Amino acid sequence: MPTILMIMGWRLYFYANEGNEPIHIHCVKGECECKFWIDVDNFEINDAFSYNLSPRDRREIREIIFKHFDYIVNEWIKFKELKK
Repeated sequence: MPTILMIMGWRLYFYANEGNEPIHIHCVKGECECKFWIDVDNFEINDAFSYNLSPRDRREIREIIFKHFDYIVNEWIKFKELKK
């Protein structure tokens, strides 16, 4: 589970054993956990899973992901290349 960002108490990471799922990011902060699908072509993210997120937490993590969108995508590409 490589961590790619630690910001504002959030840990953003990838799982190494998820097969061929499309690009996505896992996020955890305290008791909150979520996963977002990343749509590179449309510069969009969609909830895949969330647990214990308040509306404020959801806004905060979405903002973090959008601010680091290109970085996350590039790290995903590197991560997938290493797994080949």
